[in-house]
Amino acid sequence: MQAIPRTVSLQAQLGAAAQRIGLSLLILGGIAFLLQDRIMALDVDLAMQNLGLMRGDQWLGALVAAAISFWAVGRYDGVVHQHMGTGVAQNEARRAGITAIAISQTVGAGVVTGALLRWRMLRGVSLWQATRLSVAVTLSFLAGWAVVTGVVLTVLGTGTLWQAGVCVLLAGGVAFALGLWQPNALKRFSIPNALTQGRLIGLTLVDTFAACLALYLLLPADVHLPFLTLLPAFLLALGAGLASGTPGGVGPFEVTLLALLGHVPEVSLLAAIMGWRVVYFAVPALLGAVVATYGPTRRARGADPVLRKVSAQQAGSLIAQSPRAEAGLVGQGQLCVLDSRLGAAWVAGRTAQTLVGMLDPIGIHQPQRAALRALALQASAEGRVAAVYKCSPRTAALARNMGWQTAALGPEAMLNPLTFTLDGPQMAALRRKLRRAEAAGITLHHAQPAGAAERAAIARLWARARKGERGFSMGRYSEGYLATQLVIEARQNGRLLAFASFHQGCREWALDLMRSAPDCPDGTMQAVVTHAVLLAHAAGIPRLSLASAGLPPALPAWLCRKLKVDDSGLHRFKQMFAPVWHKRYIAAPTRTALAISAAEVARAISRPAPMANRQSAHHHLAPNEIARSTQAWQTGA
Repeated sequence: MQAIPRTVSLQAQLGAAAQRIGLSLLILGGIAFLLQDRIMALDVDLAMQNLGLMRGDQWLGALVAAAISFWAVGRYDGVVHQHMGTGVAQNEARRAGITAIAISQTVGAGVVTGALLRWRMLRGVSLWQATRLSVAVTLSFLAGWAVVTGVVLTVLGTGTLWQAGVCVLLAGGVAFALGLWQPNALKRFSIPNALTQGRLIGLTLVDTFAACLALYLLLPADVHLPFLTLLPAFLLALGAGLASGTPGGVGPFEVTLLALLGHVPEVSLLAAIMGWRVVYFAVPALLGAVVATYGPTRRARGADPVLRKVSAQQAGSLIAQSPRAEAGLVGQGQLCVLDSRLGAAWVAGRTAQTLVGMLDPIGIHQPQRAALRALALQASAEGRVAAVYKCSPRTAALARNMGWQTAALGPEAMLNPLTFTLDGPQMAALRRKLRRAEAAGITLHHAQPAGAAERAAIARLWARARKGERGFSMGRYSEGYLATQLVIEARQNGRLLAFASFHQGCREWALDLMRSAPDCPDGTMQAVVTHAVLLAHAAGIPRLSLASAGLPPALPAWLCRKLKVDDSGLHRFKQMFAPVWHKRYIAAPTRTALAISAAEVARAISRPAPMANRQSAHHHLAPNEIARSTQAWQTGA
């Protein structure tokens, strides 16, 4: 059933290519008619003589420039493979890409020829996948060429050319901005994110500049043509050749270049073009044919991912080993557990630009360089940057020793339920809040399935008052998600007024959701949290986290306001419990990656993706333990 649209799509591509070639030939005929006097005056024999007079250092320099260009071409294919998630190893993708482009640009019909050659060079890749790759590479290169040409025309052009360059840059800027700030808007069109766009444009810049340099080095000594004068004319001629679809752009390229460089002697320029075609087309095509004849390497196709998403059962086992109870955020569906062969696993999440390792590595006794290195390698394989969010000082120190950049986040409030007490002057504010809740007749209960409708109503009111819920590293309401947690409710005369949920680890609990009705009496939520602390004491849990009190402070103030990251009220709430504040950090390999990661995490928190509604089994405290804890609180223990 799926083969029919694929065949139709390929036929449509071939039809479009034929139409493009016909239109290009029509345009070429018009240009040739306008320049027929110059074309007829060309002395091809003299151009051949000038070609024979070229020095060895010119040929060598041009070959080196061509090699640099094809180096970029190979990496261009690798980036497209990353974007499409083919799973092909980078060295194999680059080898296939260089071979396909070296031959197809000379033979012509680049999409079809390139698809067949990539199919030949890549083990396990179907013809349809190879065709998609070929189309993606072609379209991406055309887009990159347009941006590079726009930059060059804006900087070096005048008049109409300058205006055209500005228009192209504006269009490219819009695409880049969407890839950076609204990546979901581009997913339906398979447009790369901003980082991938930047890589492709950078590689296109290297590719085209090196190709132009190869031509420039072959200019005869009597031609005094600055490189910056040749460059815009070369890029426009290259575009004309690409649009024509003729093998190597022969005809449109020469005609366009002759028209734009009217002051350059035609014979000398033609000789340089002929030499350039030998260096940039003939030699690579011959080498590519040899490689294509040999075929793919004997190594197995693809590269095993450095980090693999584990099964639900394995994820549960690894999370149970985590010293950080917040690893239970995996229940939302935005995060997953990625494991490596090294035994170091991460609770990780993906944004458009980043692969974020949450908290600290799990499955090992202490942070290891290998865990950070695996995260960075996996992020690179996906075309993202690596980051670690809300990690401990030990992991942050290890990252700094590896050359990573770090920044402090809002600290995490930690309590020791085994030594927690309401005595002392530092607890005076909390005692006042608890007395108010008791005076209002607040009673505390373990959540029951029958209260789902009431909890949902409170959650909707809470979210509406705050213009939506946060996500990613913060919990969002869902009954399926709450099934993985300890949930405590506060009621007044049987009516639900507030509830809070807690992740439960083997050695730590962590506060997650806090939801309350608008008319909730003062002190209600403080009573709920205190109740949870006493429950943790009864269960012998030595740590209870009240979670972090803020988000990346490195963000500008205006961005924090836009992304709703003012947590000053939460900080005052948590300070009532006299916690010990533990430092938390965000880390990334470079300063640029750190800034991108901070913005990406803040956006993922304030504008979360849809949440998976999962039902998971979890062990909660027995009712008799809850009753003992409630009695202890009511008696002031």
